[in-house]
Amino acid sequence: MSTGFQQSNTTQPNRLKELWQRFKPQPPTKIEESIPLRVMVQLLVIVGIIAVDVAALDVVDSPGISFWAVPMSAAGGCWSWYRRRRANILVKFCIAIAMLVALALFFIRLLEGGNDTRLVLAELLIQLQVFHSFDLPRRKDLGYSVVIGIILLGVAATLSQTLFFAPILLAFVAIAIPVLMLDYRSRLGVITSGFRGVRSDLSAKRMSGFLLLTLALGLAIFTLMPRFPGYQIRNFPVSAPIDLQEDFDPETVINPGYVRPGISGTGEGEGEGTGEAPETGPGELNPEFYYGFNTRINQNLRGEMEPQVVMRVRSQAEGFMRVMAFDRYTGQGWEVSRNDEEQLETLTRSSWSFRFHLPMGISRGRRREVVQSYTVVVEEFPNLIPAMYEAQQLYFPTEEIAIDAEGGLRAPLPLTDGLTYTVVSQIPYRDRTRLEETTRRYPEDVTNYYLELPAELRQRVQERTREILDNAPNPITSPYEQSLYLAQFLKQNYTVQTDLPFFDASEDLVEAFLFKYGGGYPDHFSTVLTVMLRSIGIPTRVSAGFLPSQFNPFTGYYVVRNTDALLLTEAYMGSYGWFAFNPIPGMEVIPPTVNDYQAFGVLRQFWDWIAGWLPSPVAGFLNGVFAWIAGVFAWIVARLTLLFRQGWVGALIGFGLAIAIAFVGWLGWSGWQRWRYRRWLKQLPPMEALYQQMVQWLKSEGVVKKPVQTPLEFGRAVRHNTQSIPSDLVDEISHAYLHWRYGGETVDVKYLRNKLKTAQRQRNQRLPFLQRRFS
Repeated sequence: MSTGFQQSNTTQPNRLKELWQRFKPQPPTKIEESIPLRVMVQLLVIVGIIAVDVAALDVVDSPGISFWAVPMSAAGGCWSWYRRRRANILVKFCIAIAMLVALALFFIRLLEGGNDTRLVLAELLIQLQVFHSFDLPRRKDLGYSVVIGIILLGVAATLSQTLFFAPILLAFVAIAIPVLMLDYRSRLGVITSGFRGVRSDLSAKRMSGFLLLTLALGLAIFTLMPRFPGYQIRNFPVSAPIDLQEDFDPETVINPGYVRPGISGTGEGEGEGTGEAPETGPGELNPEFYYGFNTRINQNLRGEMEPQVVMRVRSQAEGFMRVMAFDRYTGQGWEVSRNDEEQLETLTRSSWSFRFHLPMGISRGRRREVVQSYTVVVEEFPNLIPAMYEAQQLYFPTEEIAIDAEGGLRAPLPLTDGLTYTVVSQIPYRDRTRLEETTRRYPEDVTNYYLELPAELRQRVQERTREILDNAPNPITSPYEQSLYLAQFLKQNYTVQTDLPFFDASEDLVEAFLFKYGGGYPDHFSTVLTVMLRSIGIPTRVSAGFLPSQFNPFTGYYVVRNTDALLLTEAYMGSYGWFAFNPIPGMEVIPPTVNDYQAFGVLRQFWDWIAGWLPSPVAGFLNGVFAWIAGVFAWIVARLTLLFRQGWVGALIGFGLAIAIAFVGWLGWSGWQRWRYRRWLKQLPPMEALYQQMVQWLKSEGVVKKPVQTPLEFGRAVRHNTQSIPSDLVDEISHAYLHWRYGGETVDVKYLRNKLKTAQRQRNQRLPFLQRRFS
């Protein structure tokens, strides 16, 4: 009995010991011993963290994440190296708790931060990476860090609006290349515990070559890659909510470039502006603020603005960014006649969304949705919201906005540096054929405001306008064609005059332009065209806004300056709505607008840059060729899109046509490749061409000649690898090739060619029919 009792007492501790050993935390297996890989991964993550800080400067104040995250991540990497062989249970537990706290803070900030969650997500990833860096024993854990670094760089790329991000991207690529090489060595089991073991593989010369090759391929793919507008996230960028302390007065437009009543010329006193430009009478332009952003614009101002970047815009299509429109001509400028509470509509958004639904006019014709995101980069901009016409939805940080009778959007306060908002517009296609069919029957609310002119001015301008139209090469009757012709006539027959004297108090701008000076300031051209069209019964107005003059294909943003602001003429084309015309010399008469196919917009921008260096005749010819190719491609895509919209039958027809087009393209490509191959063979000596034909035939049969193989070694390889190809023929042609090339002997090429053709014919007869057709 005592023996059995002792045995039970000894077996119970053994069982407990076995259970403890089974559940005891074990050190991780497959520990990563490569110091170079760990260091390079850490550098990759650090670059990703810094990229977020640098990119955030373009949209908000710098969060300063790098100041604490970079040293903490580096410290975590060192800690994980020295503790790589231990279980680190306490550390893992603390990391889990810290990650849960970071996740809770993320959800809190997500609810408070507004619509743009990119920076909030980046901060969460950085926090997770810092915690994760304290436990990196295996190569798989390092892989997680690499993924986080790539995600951080991607988030930074969406935040960045300037080329300051470019050096960081280059540094990331320069580090990523050796990381991939070291990771591959680790997977192969090659131990590189120190940098000396990989010094030759990671030499500066070799890495520079890889980096240049990667950059060249990346830029080529970036340039050629289409930009499809359909891939658009619906959670649009918007600044944090703005709480107003005062009541919103929608009648007020705040432009610091104008002197207002009650303000002295030095900018002192009470009012809404501190500029030097008066609203009436002679005066000087404010060098910073465009004079056209006001309820009343004075075109008797002289001077020039100093170029200054005011905003950066990411848009799915290039277009005129409209700010305001004016309906009443004052003789030396324009004003908004309907600027009271009855004509202005105040819109309020819901508390849980930044979206305003904007009223739109009812018009015929095809439209396309275009999304634009604006970021203001000046200290102060008028309380006007630029947007492509016609805006359907606005994502803005204030609770209220206003919309005037001309479709202009007004904010409760001036737009300040860093403010970001998004606009969704429905842009009409400019179908010239349909617009030519418009009639002169207009609704009463259009004729009451957009045909108004002084009687004396109307008669004199109308006579001049009729004279111009009567002298046209062909009769012009439709309002759209008359608008185009008059705009082009002003561009070609009147000049921009920067030394124009001030107008007298009784002098009319349009009469002085047409009959006295023969030109004027750039904006005067749009005023004259608007008045000329009104004189012949076409409803018009002038609109002030920005034409995007510079597009950065690397950031994807349009850089908008104050000098890009101008006035355009908008003509009413009946049920199709309003369309803009630009009569200013040196610019396109039709402002940029949506086209059927703009997926290759970056490629077009790149070509415009190249064409600037080419002679005009060469650039013109190549432009014509590319325009024809683009037109054919756009026509095909438009027809296929139309078919896909006509139900499942149209979809089947569209798929069939797409397959047929692809097959024809493949046949053309194959034919071109065969033509190149035959042309290349004709340029070779007969024996060399015969040998290359044999090599190409064997390649199609699955036997590929390696570059390091001699002709005799290749012949032996053929003999060992296949039984269906006569090896004696391969040996005979190979020996003849060697004797000709290195011995200078004469070879009966015709005899060998006939033998090769006979072997190919016999081989094809043994193949199935379809394989013979497509091999």
